[in-house]
Amino acid sequence: QLQLVESGGGLVQPGGSLKLSCAASGYALDSYGLAWFRQVPGKEREVVSCISKGGGNVNYIDSVKGRFTISRDNTKNTLYLQMTRLQPEDTAIYYCAARWTVHDGCQMSEFLYFFWGRGAEVTVSS
Repeated sequence: QLQLVESGGGLVQPGGSLKLSCAASGYALDSYGLAWFRQVPGKEREVVSCISKGGGNVNYIDSVKGRFTISRDNTKNTLYLQMTRLQPEDTAIYYCAARWTVHDGCQMSEFLYFFWGRGAEVTVSS
């Protein structure tokens, strides 16, 4: 079974940067569409960004466009999320997710993702 493990979370001041990684094991990631989600305790989980199998298609929610960059390295079986100009409202637990697919599309619906990591906590505070 595909297993995902996030890393790179932490405490950062407003305006700072963090880079999250999601390392996969069990299967090669090049057959999976990937995404990052986040959740604040007590609130619903929301999608942040998605990326297609080959990495050519990406999408972001409006609140992170221009600040976050999703990428993947299939040779390292790893997904990334570079976060810049972080704001307190970005504070959340960030999850990576994967979906096996034959299509090279980018999907933002969490209901399409079957494999999830345990999350990495990101806190943006002064």
